[in-house]
Amino acid sequence: MTEYRRILLDGAAVEVRRDGDDLVAGDGRRVSAAGAVHLPPVTPTKIIAVHLNHLSRVAEFGAKLPPAPTYFTKPVSALVAHGGAVVRPANCRYLNYEGEVAIVIGRTCRGVPEAQAGEYIAGYTIANDFGLHDFRDTDAGSMLRVKGSDTMAPLGPGLVTGWDFHGKRLRTYVNGRLAQDGSTDEMKWDMHYLVADIARTITLGPGDVLLSGTPAGSRPVQPGDVVDVEVDGLGRLTSHVVAGPGPVPAERERGGRLHGSRRGLGVPRDPAAGPRLIGPASHPGTTFHDGGR
Repeated sequence: MTEYRRILLDGAAVEVRRDGDDLVAGDGRRVSAAGAVHLPPVTPTKIIAVHLNHLSRVAEFGAKLPPAPTYFTKPVSALVAHGGAVVRPANCRYLNYEGEVAIVIGRTCRGVPEAQAGEYIAGYTIANDFGLHDFRDTDAGSMLRVKGSDTMAPLGPGLVTGWDFHGKRLRTYVNGRLAQDGSTDEMKWDMHYLVADIARTITLGPGDVLLSGTPAGSRPVQPGDVVDVEVDGLGRLTSHVVAGPGPVPAERERGGRLHGSRRGLGVPRDPAAGPRLIGPASHPGTTFHDGGR
């Protein structure tokens, strides 16, 4: 296996190769991996994520898997690198982590059978599919602001080639405490299936990213928390949760439903009164139901 990263080196974005604890540029410059300023390891044109896929997450929601996977997209403006900040707006309360394995496409892929899908994968990296679930009711169909707000897509630290996704452990830690503990073997649809399924109708290009789903245990985090996602053979992705500089202005209130069980989202049964914002914080009487992510 080989790991490639993108970092800022002497003011320029440079691709480097990991060599033990160091990162080595093509011209031989060498820097410490721990001290490097990281960039997202790839520059995708699109980020596509699967909804429920890990069986432990399905059980946590008390849901049933559909016959085929369902997906949503995250804008590339949501990307943030290893060691970067994930911003929680001042009047949001439900910023949830979701540790995942990310598939990175290596060459143009369209109409590819599952048996050949691996030939189109450049490698794998780690993702944290953060979501602002305060917007879950209003954006229930698209989840655009839930999953697509700025800094909601940490990716890294590097792109690993030659990695076998079978039997790999995925763990998320919050301030050093184990919060998620799953395995790629509990995925209903594996990496090759996901690539082939999307590529039936959507052209995937080099650098495009597919997020493969999260195990049970996603819960809200607070400013000041440090969230690490660790995957066997892919390393450890670190994110720092920070408070936004100001609150998101509240919209005119409308009724809505938060799509997902309280238990699955880590939302208390009777949300306490708080700053008014579209979502559970502004709708104490919101109806919750199982389903979604």
